[in-house]
Amino acid sequence: MYRDLRQKHGPVAPVLLQSDVPAWLVLGHRENLEVMRNSKLFSNDSRMWNVKLAPDSPLLPVTAWQPLLVFADGSEHARLRAAITDSLGRFRRRGIRGYVVRYTEQLIGEFAGSGRADLVADFAEKLPALVIARLYGVPEGDALGVGAAVRDMVKGTATALESNTFVVGILTELVKQKKASPGEDFASWLLSHESELSDDEVMEHLRHALVAAIENTSNLIANTLRMVLTDHRFRASLSGGSMTLPDALDQVFWDAPPLARVPTRWATADTQIGAHQIRAGDMVILDLAAGNVDPEIRPNLATPVHGNRSHLAFSSGPHECPGEDIGRAIADTGIDTLLARLSDIQLVGHEDELRVTTSLISSRLDNLPVAFAPRRAGSSSDAEAASRDRTGHAAPADKPSAAASMPTAAVVSSTARRPWWSRLLSGRR
Repeated sequence: MYRDLRQKHGPVAPVLLQSDVPAWLVLGHRENLEVMRNSKLFSNDSRMWNVKLAPDSPLLPVTAWQPLLVFADGSEHARLRAAITDSLGRFRRRGIRGYVVRYTEQLIGEFAGSGRADLVADFAEKLPALVIARLYGVPEGDALGVGAAVRDMVKGTATALESNTFVVGILTELVKQKKASPGEDFASWLLSHESELSDDEVMEHLRHALVAAIENTSNLIANTLRMVLTDHRFRASLSGGSMTLPDALDQVFWDAPPLARVPTRWATADTQIGAHQIRAGDMVILDLAAGNVDPEIRPNLATPVHGNRSHLAFSSGPHECPGEDIGRAIADTGIDTLLARLSDIQLVGHEDELRVTTSLISSRLDNLPVAFAPRRAGSSSDAEAASRDRTGHAAPADKPSAAASMPTAAVVSSTARRPWWSRLLSGRR
C-alpha cells in the first residue's frame, strides 16, 4: 500500500478516513520530521480542524480536543511537558528493571507448569500494566484490571466507554490519596511539580500516560517476541553476536513501530508538502510506519538497522515521546528474563495463523501461542534470584512482592547457562 501511494502521490498522499473525512498521510521519513518539528506550521490543537465530525464519529476519541499535553502548543505545552518529563526523569532505571524482573517471574509462574502460553494475553499485555501501575502509584491489586480496561478502550469495543469510566474512577481516587499521602511515584510527583497542575490535569495526564505506556509497550513486547520466534534472519543476528537485545528493539521500532500513525496535526496556514497544497485547517497524519520504510533512507529493507535510532517510533520535535527509556527498560528486561527462563520456547503452529488487528493508529498482534518444557515451581533461592535484575542488584523492597506467594519458573541450571538465544536456536528442550 505504501509503495503504491508513493508511486502515485510522492511523500504525501490524500486519503479518506471513516465517513469519507479527508486528510493528508505523510509517507516520507524527511517529511514526517518536518511536520513533527515545525509546531508553528503544524499545530496539535484539533479545534482548528476545518472538518466538523458527526457526534458518533469513531474519530472523536483520538481527535477531540482535551486539555492535554498532546493537544497543546507553545507555552501551555511547555508547562505541561515540564511536569511530565521532570516527573518521569525521577525514576531510577535500576529500580524499574527490578520491578520488571519481579513481575516477569510472577507471570511465568502462572503458566510455566503447563508448558504452553499465549505470550500476548499471558505476558505482553500484563507485564506493562503491572510495572506501569506500580510506577504511577496505582495499587497493585488494581493493575491488571486497569490494564484490561485500557486494552478495551484502545480496541474501541462496545464497553470502551465503561472501561474509560473505570480507569477515570481509579485515577481520580489515586489523586485524592496521593494529595493526602504522597509517595515515590509518578502521581505524587505530578501533584507536587512547580508547574502547578490542577487535580483534573493530573488525573487526565495520568490517564493519557497510562494508556500510551501500556498499549505501546505491550505492542513492542509482542512484536519483538514475534520476530524472535519467526524471523530466522533476526534470530541469526542475535545468535551471531552482531545484535544485542536493545539493538533488536531498535530493529522492531523500524519494522513494526508500536504506534503506527499519529492523527493529531493540523496545518495552521496554507503550505506545501511535496507536490501537494495543504490548506489551513487540514488534518496531517504522521505515518511513522511508512516513514520507517521510506526507500529514500532504506532502499533495501533486508539490511539490518539494529542499533540505529533514527527511526520515527517515538516521534521527534516538541512532542517527542518522553517515556522512551521506561518502555525500553520494560521490554528489554522482560523479554530477556522470559527467554532466559524458558530458553526452549517455540511457536505453536505457523506464522500465518497469527492474528493482527489494525486501526487508524496501530496494528496489534492478538495472539502468539508457544510451547516449552513444563517447569516446576522454583525453590527459595529461585525466588531470591527473581528479585534481582541483570546487574545483580536486588529489586526494590518497599513492600512484599506479589510474586512471593506464587510459583516461579525454575531457574536454568548451571549446566545450561549458554545465552538464551543459543539454546533457542539449537532447539534443545
